[in-house]
Amino acid sequence: MTKRIFLILLVFSAVASDLKAQDPQFTQFYANPLYLNPAFAGTARCARVCMNYRNQWPNLSGTYVTYSASYDQHFDFLNGGIGVLVMSDDQARGTLKNTQASLIYSYQAVINREFTLKFGIQATYFQKTLDKGRLNFGDMIDARRGFVWNTSEIVPAAKKTNADFTAGVLGYSKNYFFGFSASHITQPDEGLLGVSKLPAKFTGHAGLIIPLEKGNESYISPNILFQAQQKFQQLNLGLYYVKGAFVAGLWYRNMDAVIALIGVQNNNFKFGYSYDVTISKLSGNTAGSHEISLQIQFECKPKRKKYRTISCPSF
Repeated sequence: MTKRIFLILLVFSAVASDLKAQDPQFTQFYANPLYLNPAFAGTARCARVCMNYRNQWPNLSGTYVTYSASYDQHFDFLNGGIGVLVMSDDQARGTLKNTQASLIYSYQAVINREFTLKFGIQATYFQKTLDKGRLNFGDMIDARRGFVWNTSEIVPAAKKTNADFTAGVLGYSKNYFFGFSASHITQPDEGLLGVSKLPAKFTGHAGLIIPLEKGNESYISPNILFQAQQKFQQLNLGLYYVKGAFVAGLWYRNMDAVIALIGVQNNNFKFGYSYDVTISKLSGNTAGSHEISLQIQFECKPKRKKYRTISCPSF
């Protein structure tokens, strides 16, 4: 009970102050392509559904649990892709919850026979909610009966809604790819107690495909991802190994975690599991982080010759 009260008070302190929180993150960022960069919409050409689940630090009683689902597809008459992304981030078992729905469009520009560019834009509607019934304050405590009194503290609002916008660019060929996205371009207000601007986030990612045998049935893919949001910076360095239907990966996230990944895939189905081993000072208290991804790739009519799908990893 003491830990639960402390957790609720900690969440409230973050809401009530002028702190700038960072966005939820996914270890398998390529398994959630629309969240990584809106320019990924339609890159598989045929219809694609992606579902993701992340449980961060489960030893702290479900402090951060994030769900995500997306659908995207390329449309020839639009010369680009359309995507829909829905995400829910649940903190402290529903005490603080952020739900968002996004609509995405990406435009494809074929530069030459070897290289393609895609430009994406994303419009998001989000709602942040606070379960005020789960907040406890010092002046509510009776020495014998516990939390029985009404508080005289200023209680934040129960709900905040706003619009948000993201833009991104993606470049790729057969054996390399890179991208950049800018999120929260307008820095929308998400404050439940006064004005609290959501700081802009900048993401850069790149990688290579190095075949180990003909036909790309076996290859390795070194990758890098860098994110910056206000004073927060994150660098991910890692390597994927793919052998037919089997996928394995190993990542290092700057001074925070070592990440192991295992997955299976075929032309229509992809499943991945990853575990973040915490190596920071919190390592003895968090039990790491678990993440599961599922992708379903639907078949469609034969692709037009000028369309090039991206060959980057799927986890």
